[in-house]
Amino acid sequence: MGFQSSFAGTDAPRAEVHACSGPEWLVGVGFRCWLAGYDTGDITCWENGWNTYNRVLGPARAKRAVTELACWVRCLRAAASRKIEYNAFDSKRFCADECMAMSLIAASQHHRCPAMQACALALTGSDLVDPVIDAANAFADALQEAEYRLNQETVAALVASEARSRGGSLSARR
Repeated sequence: MGFQSSFAGTDAPRAEVHACSGPEWLVGVGFRCWLAGYDTGDITCWENGWNTYNRVLGPARAKRAVTELACWVRCLRAAASRKIEYNAFDSKRFCADECMAMSLIAASQHHRCPAMQACALALTGSDLVDPVIDAANAFADALQEAEYRLNQETVAALVASEARSRGGSLSARR
């Protein structure tokens, strides 16, 4: 895709993702760009995210989606009682936390409240997830309005596959 990595990310366990396009990929890339921007303070991380959203959604749709993405990631970080992991910008694979973030947005778009709660709890390691869920809903709505709807079954399968490859459940590594 010609992306340059502007941040190292982590050596987080990775789930295989074959496509570098589509709603799940867009959420995963945006998530990692905003986390990296907050972690490093490097504006290039956010620029990479903005440029990706602008290219995929166009400027008007990208503006709303990126605004809601930034609010969601900020809420998530504020509620987290653990470090949230992510891979490098140019990685074609997503780690378990990135997949869980995709699952949270998919659950929101498909109105699966128990799944949203479970995803938010897994990501934050905290019971203070109501603001995270509210922000996730706003981001999911912005993507929905841009005609980007995630497939929750595909994303959930990525998380389950990654957990099996590590020999346990996602919660076992926490």
